[in-house]
Amino acid sequence: MERKGISYTFAVPKSVQGFGVFVYKLMGFKEQIDLSRLPEHIAIIMDGNGRWAKNQGKFRGVGHESGVLSVKDIMEGCVEIGVKHLTLYAFSTENWNRPIEEVNFLMELLISTINQETETLTKNNIKLNAIGNIASLPQRCIDDLNSAMQKTENNTSCTLTLALSYSAKWEITDAARKLAQQVKDGLISVNQINEEAFAAQLTTTNIPDPELMIRTSGEHRISNFLLWQMAYTELYFTDTLWPDFRSEDLYEAIVDYQKRERRFGKISEQLN
Repeated sequence: MERKGISYTFAVPKSVQGFGVFVYKLMGFKEQIDLSRLPEHIAIIMDGNGRWAKNQGKFRGVGHESGVLSVKDIMEGCVEIGVKHLTLYAFSTENWNRPIEEVNFLMELLISTINQETETLTKNNIKLNAIGNIASLPQRCIDDLNSAMQKTENNTSCTLTLALSYSAKWEITDAARKLAQQVKDGLISVNQINEEAFAAQLTTTNIPDPELMIRTSGEHRISNFLLWQMAYTELYFTDTLWPDFRSEDLYEAIVDYQKRERRFGKISEQLN
């Protein structure tokens, strides 16, 4: 017998078979994961904080604060099963267009969260990383972010990358500009520009491309996030709003990912 996310396995112990007594075992999504086929890198668009707060008649900022609890739970969930890279779309370049009060609140929340959670990162052996136009952030954010990254730079269990003031179009344009400058300066020739040379100019140059991208809140788009890196990423969309998203939801997404056949342009017979 099965329910969504839970399988019930019934067994009759030999010692009590004559009495019709059944013993059952609950198996959640975590127990269904094949640890030998984990995605090395999971990227998440954390969407739905504002709607979550609105549904409860609260200020949007309450949703953002509650979303921090989801970040902690997902982060620890990744470490628990052995996911090596987790990238969170925390603040896009388009988010600067939101009401100034909300932007200021998000910046203050970012500062306080970094300061409060650096110890948690160290406890879980997690390395903090950041990508995006970091220079556009308030100086306090930059300083605290750099401090936290320095304190966790030797941690090895998982790398948590925050995409801050990030835009994939900005990143791709910036990479093209850098390569053009190298050609202009005579450091490389036009013929030396290939996929590897281009990828080396991206902010994710030392991070493997994500195998799985999760977006919460029911939206079905990738919103200018890791456009180059997600050429072959498996996409997973859930109606769950981010403040309600927990490790069991993460594990459900991984189980779904492991059921897919990743062919990379080949046919099934070639894979087998």
